[in-house]
Amino acid sequence: MPQLNQTIERSLQISRNVASLLDRRVRSANEAWTDRVRRAQSAFVQSGVPGHGINPQQLWQDWWQYGVDFAQRSILFWDTLRERGNNWIAHEEAGKPPLLAYNYEVIADGRGYERPVNYALLRIIPPKGVDIDDTLRPFIIIDPRAGHGPGIGGFKEDSEVGVALKAGHPVYFVVFYPDPEPGQTLADITDAEAEFVRIVALRHPQSAKPVLVGNCQGGWAVMMLAAARPDMTGPLVINGAPMSYWAGNDGDNPMRYAGGLVGGAWVSLLASDLGAGTFDGAHLVQSFENLNPANTFWEKYYHLFDDVDDEAERFLEFERWWGGFYMMNEEEIRWIVNNLFVGNKLAQGEARLGPGRYFDLKSIKQPIIVFASMGDNITPPQQAFNWISDLYSSTEEIKANGQTIVGLIHEDIGHLGIFVSGKVAKKEHTQIIEVLKYIQALPPGLYGMEIHEKTARDGSVAYDVTLHERKLEHLKRMQKYDRVDEKPFEAVAALSELTERAYELLVRPAVRDATPEWAARLLRDMHPLRVQRWGFSDRNPLLAGLPVAASMARAWRRPRAADNAGRRAEKLFSECVSAAFDLYRDLRDATREAAFFQVYGNMLSLQMADQRAVIRRQTPFDARALPAVRQVLDEIDQGGLPEAVIRTGMLIVKAGGGKRSIAQMEHTRQLLAPTGVLRGLSEDELRRLLHEQTLVVEFESLQAKRSLGKLVRGAGDRIKLHKVFDSLEADAGLDARQRNLLGELRTLVPLPMTPPSGRVAGTARKRPAGATRKPVAGTARKRVGSAKRRT
Repeated sequence: MPQLNQTIERSLQISRNVASLLDRRVRSANEAWTDRVRRAQSAFVQSGVPGHGINPQQLWQDWWQYGVDFAQRSILFWDTLRERGNNWIAHEEAGKPPLLAYNYEVIADGRGYERPVNYALLRIIPPKGVDIDDTLRPFIIIDPRAGHGPGIGGFKEDSEVGVALKAGHPVYFVVFYPDPEPGQTLADITDAEAEFVRIVALRHPQSAKPVLVGNCQGGWAVMMLAAARPDMTGPLVINGAPMSYWAGNDGDNPMRYAGGLVGGAWVSLLASDLGAGTFDGAHLVQSFENLNPANTFWEKYYHLFDDVDDEAERFLEFERWWGGFYMMNEEEIRWIVNNLFVGNKLAQGEARLGPGRYFDLKSIKQPIIVFASMGDNITPPQQAFNWISDLYSSTEEIKANGQTIVGLIHEDIGHLGIFVSGKVAKKEHTQIIEVLKYIQALPPGLYGMEIHEKTARDGSVAYDVTLHERKLEHLKRMQKYDRVDEKPFEAVAALSELTERAYELLVRPAVRDATPEWAARLLRDMHPLRVQRWGFSDRNPLLAGLPVAASMARAWRRPRAADNAGRRAEKLFSECVSAAFDLYRDLRDATREAAFFQVYGNMLSLQMADQRAVIRRQTPFDARALPAVRQVLDEIDQGGLPEAVIRTGMLIVKAGGGKRSIAQMEHTRQLLAPTGVLRGLSEDELRRLLHEQTLVVEFESLQAKRSLGKLVRGAGDRIKLHKVFDSLEADAGLDARQRNLLGELRTLVPLPMTPPSGRVAGTARKRPAGATRKPVAGTARKRVGSAKRRT
């Protein structure tokens, strides 16, 4: 009975919150619309009302000029849409090749594998004047397979591909073909991508493990691959990747409610059955377009119409990619919807590709860079970052597991801008590549990446990158509300299981029988996104005279002046139309959000969610209880000079508040290079030592200082360590606390005494020829300590 009362109270509270939220959203939408229209009217009036203060002759000239320009722009506008249709048809007939701005060669084709998949590995051929260093870490970029075709990561010169090439890295690109291979699964794709990574590593034996870059849904593909094959990949970069699909802020992220409003995953099965076993990617593209009806139905076309002389080329270039619709089979879309969109199983460690093939994101040992944007309404930062708090209970657990996670958040760029914006490529993606040079030397933990822009006197722009150590609690600041709003999504997942079974038993047989292959092709051809392309192309005989009219308009082009009265009136009209579309969107999203929480937040839905899974309770996590942590702390005084140097650096950084700049990391590398202390360590050995010493400094910082002398028992090693002290002390960037700590470490690890003869005490005398050397106690452990210990 108490549990029932608790459930009823929870449901009533959700209903009250929904009513309050809906009222607030409706008032906010009306205020935003009113304010936007008023500002547009004010700007119009301030620029001068048409006809006011102008002689009749000038007014007549303005409107005549505007009329001629309007007619010519109209012809050129429709002709551009005709060109878009022709480009779409040509792209379809060519097999929809990747739309990359660079030449490439096919290195591996997954269609020929034992388990064939429609994926291939390309090597990007660098353009003339770009030199590639094969000893640098290669980049492998994986584009999203979310309805569109591949190429967004290398769509322009200023792109992820472009900045990696300019930095001298070999670049590879994973693409996919329009149609899936019969019977291919996500497990087959993951295995094929692992083979691609192996091929790239073999092609670059002198370089470190490849960097994997995943865009949008390519991000979770990269994470799945790294979790399945943790020893194969290098650092991971996931850009705008939705890892935690239930996350988001109420009122800001309407797309997360879509699965619940249609009753779960059964709709994807229906779409696949209507496609004769093939899911049409145009459905996904249309759902993206519906998020912003103002842009879909008005703004992008008005921008073209307003500046058709210069905007047409950019419009056609982007539409070539946006209009390339790719297919999935039923198995793929079903796994994606059940495990990601509706089930949210990847972040919870419940996603699997087959019997015994679960994905444990904790098994990823390589550093991870997560890039998201506050202006992204498709993959908001909560969806990009909340998997961390789903996976870990504290920052200490992240460190205990040896994971290094770096977060970067843009203030306002949209979802596509993360991948295609030239400004983002020059700034964020370029600095990410710079950080990757040092990220393997970054101790385990959670970091925030900040990029500060500096403009020199000559106008050149430089960037200063700083990494700040963060706590897991910082992620909660991105949430306007408690994550209790994710509770109803568990009810969606429970209902989805029921509706999916009901559809398979009651509806699917009839749908399959009624949809032969020819009918599925007809439905695809008649999709609205395709009709608007082939219907407005040279295939339409009604447009036969349009090319001639467009040629005449270009030949006799008479553009209106920038301050033309008609143009200003046109701008006002466009702004009002766009504001009306935004008002419709805001009211629509508010209504859908309220309906979602009212349906799935009621008592029955909450009970379904409770029955589906035991709610994860935040239990205190004691990292010291982990066997690996206990072993490291038990051997805190064992090791050698490499351990001592790394521990010293971590103690200094911790005393300075955990702040690291790229310039400081490069300076430290230059300081240590002459000593040769870390020269013989492989990348994996360095990561292991960083993990061990992070645990030591994090959990036993006092003992870490006191036992430092036991790591350097030999006189030669102590002298080298003191040279490191000297180099650090000479650094002007240290604060008072860090300098005091250095003095304390000098006291704890004194230099060996020097006898009158000038020989350093503890060093070996020169042995006569043929004499044997007696090993010094502790030196054997010192020399092999880095390879002997295991975590």
